[in-house]
Amino acid sequence: MRALAELYAALDETTRTSEKVAALARYFAAAPPADAAWALYFLSGRKPRQVIGSRRLSEWAIDAAGVPAWLFGECYDAVGDLAETVALLLADTPSAVAAGEPASLSFWIEERLLPLREADEATQRAAVLQAWSELDQPRRFLWNKLITGGFRVGVSQRLVVRALAQVSGVEDTVIAHRLMGDWAPSADWYRGLFVSQRADADVSRPYPFFLAHSLEDDPASLGTLEEWQAEWKWDGIRAQLIRRAGQSFLWSRGEELITERFPELAEAAARLPDGTVLDGEVLPFRDGVVLPFGQLQRRIGRKQLTRKILAEVPVALFAYDLLEVEGRDLRGAPLRERRARLEQILDSGDDAIRISPLVSGSTWDELAAARERSREVNAEGLMLKRRASPYRVGRVRGDWWKWKVAPYTVDAVLIYARRGSGKRASLYTDYTFGVWAGDTLVPFARAYSGLTDAEIREVDAFVRRNTVEQFGPVRTVRPELVFELAFEGLQPSTRHKAGIAVRFPRILRWRRDKPPREADTLEIVRAMLREG
Repeated sequence: MRALAELYAALDETTRTSEKVAALARYFAAAPPADAAWALYFLSGRKPRQVIGSRRLSEWAIDAAGVPAWLFGECYDAVGDLAETVALLLADTPSAVAAGEPASLSFWIEERLLPLREADEATQRAAVLQAWSELDQPRRFLWNKLITGGFRVGVSQRLVVRALAQVSGVEDTVIAHRLMGDWAPSADWYRGLFVSQRADADVSRPYPFFLAHSLEDDPASLGTLEEWQAEWKWDGIRAQLIRRAGQSFLWSRGEELITERFPELAEAAARLPDGTVLDGEVLPFRDGVVLPFGQLQRRIGRKQLTRKILAEVPVALFAYDLLEVEGRDLRGAPLRERRARLEQILDSGDDAIRISPLVSGSTWDELAAARERSREVNAEGLMLKRRASPYRVGRVRGDWWKWKVAPYTVDAVLIYARRGSGKRASLYTDYTFGVWAGDTLVPFARAYSGLTDAEIREVDAFVRRNTVEQFGPVRTVRPELVFELAFEGLQPSTRHKAGIAVRFPRILRWRRDKPPREADTLEIVRAMLREG
């Protein structure tokens, strides 16, 4: 526990990639295999489900700290993180201060944390209070993060893989592949991660996804157009469809097995040759037309897939890459070869598994014109892929680029604000914006990214000076500040007061030049919805 708590702090204290990798490498070089396996489990984004609810934890902490509920609430409001608030309020006990070498991380997880899932409330309370008394503040903070399911740290899996490769000498691509899919942390599993030659028996395991960078420069800077393949950049669920050993598996980019959510794709996968892995996009697709992403969300949000929803929102996998053929890893082959083999495999015209079409153009200007028509086919722009490129691991600059269309933009007025979390817990950084419906500002979008640190401090000061009402953590402010918002898409919504939901809203700039009455109207936004 102590070593992981120190690693957590080290990763949180730096933004330098080299320092993060060095801290990770030091940890994995020294940690016992069982502890390293659990640390890797958490660092790669996995976590046990929440063991104890926030309300119970807060009540137990209030009693243990001997503070009134209102004071605990004020502390929580200032800190912005429950695990940290509890860790700070509780004093280190003599036993925690005097503790020698603490029990291992694997002990704390397997013997102290996981059994709490099946325990009654009294047993849970006693176990948590006992743990708080045994741990000092840094380890108490980590323990709280683990039992609330809130363990998150600012490090990507790619950096974790780099550190593991550095410590073990095994290629990072091999480690990245072995970390995909379902696995249970154990000492034996961790040791097996570094075996140079082994037959990976898990037939369901996907490959690490190759990700693209956004293209900000003139595409002509990429060289001659003949070197590049252009495709639509679809707005769906990135996924790999696997057919091995007579079984079918559909994995999302977030490493979630989603086969059961899309039965039509599982059925179609059975018609693929055994030993095939496709990379593509799950899209809502009906009558030969790709539907807006909002239609797909109707299926994603359902616990039960009824016949009605399956009929209303059928899906297809638009495949754009072939990663495995006849059980052979094809990722090292150039894209032009992978694409040719993909076209051979999918030449039967299966409705549920389709080849994603290429976008043609003899010049960059012609491709730019095609890109401007992206929304007509419910795409976000174009993907540019070097024809000679292998299928790499993670986000590697140079071979794949996202060339997205300009986002929708709206000028809106700040109407509500609430404090952020973590390091921004003492600042108002979470904003709700409104557009005009007659003489009334209707809440339209919520955003918290896009401002500089200096602008955030300035807006925070404005919020404190111009609060009209306060409802719990939310403040209503005088409608005086105008901001330009960007977002990727719109869809009708009965859950929002404006009747419209926006996709990926963020702040582009502070419109200091524009008075509130000149902000956009709900009718302008509805027109965007109709045009889109």
